[in-house]
Amino acid sequence: MNLRQRLGLNVRRLRKERELSQERLSLLSGLSRAYVSSVETGRRNATLDTLEILARTLGVEGWELIRSPTEFDASVPPEHDGEEN
Repeated sequence: MNLRQRLGLNVRRLRKERELSQERLSLLSGLSRAYVSSVETGRRNATLDTLEILARTLGVEGWELIRSPTEFDASVPPEHDGEEN
């Protein structure tokens, strides 16, 4: 699993744990919903600035967004682009 995939999986997991939709996370972070979706699906190569914004918005340290997922985290199926929760 590459770093982009790790980032996406961790952002999605943390967003869902906080019961945030992609739309709400985008509003809180100042990023577009399409951008949040593309980060979560690993299609976007996020900058360090974006990682910092997402970490701050989700209330975690930046390294937590790129840590190796646990077995439980890795078993969460990816959501499709149109889904917001």
